[in-house]
Amino acid sequence: MAQHWQELIPIDRYIVAANGLLHEYDRKVLTFLYQPLIGSTCFSLYMTLWAELEENRLWSEPSSHHLLMNLLGLNLKDIYEARLKLEGIGLLKTYVKMDEEERSFIYELHPPLSPEQFFLDGMLNIFLYRKIGKNHFARLKRFFTDQQKPLEESFVEVTKEFQDVFASATPGSLQYMQNIQSELNPEDDQQFIGRNEQKPIVIDVNTFNFDLLQAGLNDSLVPKKALTPKVKEVISNLAFLYNIDPIQMKNIVLGAINEANEIDSEELRKAARDWYQYVHYDQLPSLIERTQPPLYRVQLEEPKTQEEQLIRSLETTSPVKVFKDSSGGVEPSTSDLDIIEEVMFKQKLLPGVMNVLIQFVLLKTDMKFTKGYVEKIASHWARKQVKTVKEAMDLAKKENSTYLGWREPSKTGKTSKQKPIRTEVLPDWFEEKSESTAKDSSSTDINKELEAKKRAIEEKLKAFRK
Repeated sequence: MAQHWQELIPIDRYIVAANGLLHEYDRKVLTFLYQPLIGSTCFSLYMTLWAELEENRLWSEPSSHHLLMNLLGLNLKDIYEARLKLEGIGLLKTYVKMDEEERSFIYELHPPLSPEQFFLDGMLNIFLYRKIGKNHFARLKRFFTDQQKPLEESFVEVTKEFQDVFASATPGSLQYMQNIQSELNPEDDQQFIGRNEQKPIVIDVNTFNFDLLQAGLNDSLVPKKALTPKVKEVISNLAFLYNIDPIQMKNIVLGAINEANEIDSEELRKAARDWYQYVHYDQLPSLIERTQPPLYRVQLEEPKTQEEQLIRSLETTSPVKVFKDSSGGVEPSTSDLDIIEEVMFKQKLLPGVMNVLIQFVLLKTDMKFTKGYVEKIASHWARKQVKTVKEAMDLAKKENSTYLGWREPSKTGKTSKQKPIRTEVLPDWFEEKSESTAKDSSSTDINKELEAKKRAIEEKLKAFRK
């Protein structure tokens, strides 16, 4: 896994470019629709890069990342992580050129989706709805829409057509157009300033196993030609959004076939959403359904030890499933899920790190999941900038006694001196004896041997005296 200092250093130069003109209306879209999803740091980075562009220009002057650090008041690691989020959500493209002495970047800003594209996206709108709630989502929808002005029957359109206003060109003017035809196109190193249409986010179709899906579909019911590139794009997006495997997707696809043996994309989206809400009790997907990002996975090779297998499991499993498995298969309550999502959002804990926190808290508090205790440990991990499962496990073992002291006292105010009996199975990463415990055990064995030898010598002396 590449570290940020391997990808970026303060003296690296960069130039800001724009993929088409950015309008003032884009600021409202970024503020109200994108900022809840990407956070204030990413929003500030985008706005700062945008500010480096002069009005109605597509290129900025060169600058260094050291200046960017001073402008934002952020370290290079935070800037690098914010850049990755902007790239992932489609607002930024990054280009790099390596020279012998320095490294240069081009940060190409892309405009956000239009409000219509965003609210009909099928993925971003779902995440926003889950993030801000029904009431605020409806308020934003009203903010970005307006009433259509109805045309009453008494109004009659009187707009003139082009040919009714302008005369046709004369032969002389046509000759003139032929003479300047070569002057119409921009120079080889130039381009017209304008606005390019932003494309919605698309999940790579290679992330979904279409071979397995096609194997489960009967050709007589769903012909292969029905899986067009556009349909595959929709399926890969839905599989990512709702965490649907090919076996489950088969039934959803079968329910979206129309009379012409074609797959209706809208019916496919509706069927996937209905399936998810049925399985998850009318809920929509959120952060707790995500797994550890590939950038922060440390167990990339095939696991060889039990600890490596555990790390791989925590990196590839969502927090809600880890909570369920750690609770003996019992479904987490709504309040438990709210705690997990709120902690992940406020403290910006990655899913794998949250998995370690869930296991630790449940096993150390007799399966209680108290918000205050969870937030206290999560805040400590956030300040320590814990990003990987291994870092979280090591910190939990190191600060074990400290975290135990943070637990809430009993309501009676009395503490029991009796050592609690722990019946649950601890995770393998916590099954380690401290060095002090090992030394105490070793010294005890030595003392027993000395006592035995001492008694044997005393018995010999007694026999000799007799």
